[in-house]
Amino acid sequence: MSSVKENCQEIERKLGLSLKKVNRERSSIQVVAVTKSVSSEQAITVIEEGYTHLAENRPEGLEAKLEELNNPQLVWHYIGNLQTRKVKKVINKIDYFHALDRLALAEEIEKRANKTISCFVQVNVTGETSKSGISPDDLDGFIDSLLQYPKIRVVGLMTMAPLNAEEIVVRRAFAQLRDLQQTIQEKTLSHAPCTELSMGMSKDYTIAAEEGATFIRIGTSFFE
Repeated sequence: MSSVKENCQEIERKLGLSLKKVNRERSSIQVVAVTKSVSSEQAITVIEEGYTHLAENRPEGLEAKLEELNNPQLVWHYIGNLQTRKVKKVINKIDYFHALDRLALAEEIEKRANKTISCFVQVNVTGETSKSGISPDDLDGFIDSLLQYPKIRVVGLMTMAPLNAEEIVVRRAFAQLRDLQQTIQEKTLSHAPCTELSMGMSKDYTIAAEEGATFIRIGTSFFE
């Protein structure tokens, strides 16, 4: 088992190679450390390596980390499905929400938030029935409908590539999300600047970096 420090060095090495391929700067991409399955002690080891963006996927996990880490320098992301009834436990404690996928959820965020929330709309680019997300065909209408919720700011789009798929399939999914993001960005909507792309996890973050991701969500590769 590698140390977290060694894992960080390997992540940066691989990321650097991918970014160099497509002439991107390291500063153009934000690594989000997914700490959902590790202790606060393990999370601290990543923070000590300079990573300040952390992600959780359960209200209880988020609450525990916030209390135990108690670090105002950290930027908190909530990833994965959020049940409508749990919005009130999460929404005012985070900086980014990565899984806005239905109007009922937007409505609840509007009701519970006491600040503007930076949201990624989750898009199911591959059409897999096992995945949440708006279909590409419904995306424009969904984005337009979010105008009625002033506390929601659509900063970008998010997707997850198919698990264990061939590289060409993964790359196609990420490229499709990038095309959708650029189309929305070009509309210059005040409530949906849509300048960001949240895509790529431990198995495919290098591909995501090459395809334009601005946020990548890495868990296993830090802690395995």
